[in-house]
Amino acid sequence: MIRTDLIAPIPALLRAQAEARGAKIAYRDASRAVTYGALLDQTGKLAGHLEDLGVAPGDKVAIFLPNSVEWIVSCFAIARADAVSVPINYDATLPEIAYRLDDAGCRVVITTDERAELVERAVAGLPGAARLILVGRGARHPSELRFAELVTAAPPARPRDAAPLDAPSFIIYTSGTTGRAKGVILSLRSLLWVTASCWVPIVGLSEHDAVLSPLPLFHSYALSFSVLSILATGATEQICERFSTREVLATLADGSITLMPGVPTMYHYLLEAGRQAGVTRFPNLRLCVSAGAIMPATLNREFEARFGVTLLDGYGITETATMVTMNWPTGGRVPGSCGLPVPGLAVRIVDPASGNDVALGAEGELIVRGPNLMDGYHDKPAETAAALRDGWYHTGDLARSDENGFMTITGRLKELIIRGGQNIAPAEIEEAATLHEPVLECAVIGVAHAQLGEVPVIFVVVKDGHAWDEQAFLDHCRSRLSAYKLPHAVHLTDQIPRTGSGKIMRFKLRELLTVERA
Repeated sequence: MIRTDLIAPIPALLRAQAEARGAKIAYRDASRAVTYGALLDQTGKLAGHLEDLGVAPGDKVAIFLPNSVEWIVSCFAIARADAVSVPINYDATLPEIAYRLDDAGCRVVITTDERAELVERAVAGLPGAARLILVGRGARHPSELRFAELVTAAPPARPRDAAPLDAPSFIIYTSGTTGRAKGVILSLRSLLWVTASCWVPIVGLSEHDAVLSPLPLFHSYALSFSVLSILATGATEQICERFSTREVLATLADGSITLMPGVPTMYHYLLEAGRQAGVTRFPNLRLCVSAGAIMPATLNREFEARFGVTLLDGYGITETATMVTMNWPTGGRVPGSCGLPVPGLAVRIVDPASGNDVALGAEGELIVRGPNLMDGYHDKPAETAAALRDGWYHTGDLARSDENGFMTITGRLKELIIRGGQNIAPAEIEEAATLHEPVLECAVIGVAHAQLGEVPVIFVVVKDGHAWDEQAFLDHCRSRLSAYKLPHAVHLTDQIPRTGSGKIMRFKLRELLTVERA
C-alpha cells in the first residue's frame, strides 16, 4: 500500500512528530542529539533568521556541512523559510564549490569555521555576495552569524512555513561520473513519494526503527532515506560523519540498530572485516538496504550467509528522487537483480536507436515515468529536453527484465565498451573478477585500440595479506567470460574512485591511466 498520508510539507511533518513524540530523539551524531520537539523549535528559529537575512521564497541556500545534526536542522529550516536547499559534498574542492554556488545562485551558505575561508575564496568574484552562517568546528572564523546562536535566539519574525509540495525544494548535483555535475531540481513530493511507495511499504521503515546511516547526506539516496523518511515516520537515526568499517561493525554488533542503508562498497568492507574479526551476527538488525551502485550477486549472498540478515538491493538515480526498482523482503528474489519496479512507477526497456520496446529478456535502455521524476536540470534546458521526453526520463542505463518483471542493470550506455563490434558491459567483467579470492574490489573501463576500436582494461584493489598472481587472475576470468570480454590489461591500485553514492567514477580511472602512460 502506498502511504500517501506521509507526503506532507516539512512544517506539517515536524509539528505532527513533535506532538506525537516530542521527547523522542530524532537524530543523533557523535557529539549531540536532537529530539522531535527541539527539532521543531530550532528549525523554526533558524528559518526566521534566514528570512531576516533576506532569503526570499525560492532563494537558494547551500548546506556545506559534514554529516551531522546541524545538517538536518539546516535542511528543515531552509524548507520552513520556503527556500531551496543546495547540499554540497563537505570534501568538495574549491572549483567544485565555486561552480555549485555560482550555478545555483546561493544567497546563504551554512558551513563550518574550518571551511569558511574556502567558501570565501569560492564566492570571491561571483555576482552577489553570499552570507555565511558558521557551525563551530575548527579555529573560530570572524563571522557574526553563528549557527548555535541562530537556532536558540528568537528571530524577528515567524517562519513562513509554506513549503509547497510541488515547488522546487532541492537542487542535488549529480554524481558527475562522466564529467561536470548537473543540478537536479527535485520537489518535496517527488522525494516523499519514494518514502510512501518504497521505504515504508517495502522496507518497513517505521517509528520503531533505530537506523544507522553512514550515507553522505548531500546525496539524494540519503536525503530520501536518512533525512526525510526518518522525519516522516518518526524513527530514530544515528548519523555517521563518514563511513568507518570498524565503527559501523562495532555499532551493528552492539544490538542498538534495527536497520541500515548503505552502498555495495560498504557491505563489501563490512563482510571482509566481519570475517577477520569473527563476527557472525548483528543482534536486532532486521534489514540492510543497498542502492547507489550495482550490487554483485555474490556479495549479496555472502553477506546474508555470514550475518544472517536480509540485504535488499535496489536501483535508483538522482533524477527519479532515488528508487526506481527494489527487491522485497517477502517472496522470491533473483540473484543479481535489483528487484521489481516501485509501486506507482511505469518503466520500459527500449531500443536506444528506435525507442521501441525490446523483446522480453533483451537488453535496452531503461526509461521511467512517475510522480518521483525531477523537474529538470537547473538552467540547462537542452539537457533537460534530452533526458525528459514525452513524460519519460531516459536513464542512460542498460537493463533487461525477466518474465516476472525482475530488472537487472547491465551497464551504462556511455560506459558500454564496443570491441570489434561486440558490446561489453563493464559490470559483467567486474562481477566475474570479484569472484577471484584476492580481489577486494575492481572497476573496468574501455580504452582505445587501433584495430578493435575499444578494449576492456581492469583496475584491481588486492585484499590485505593476499599475494597477487596476474596470470591466475586472467585464468580465472577466462573460465567465466567469453574471450572478447577478457581484460586487455590489469592495473593494481590502492582504491577505486567512487562518488558518495558508491558509483565508480570511470573518468578518473581514465585520467589515472593517462598519467601512468605519461
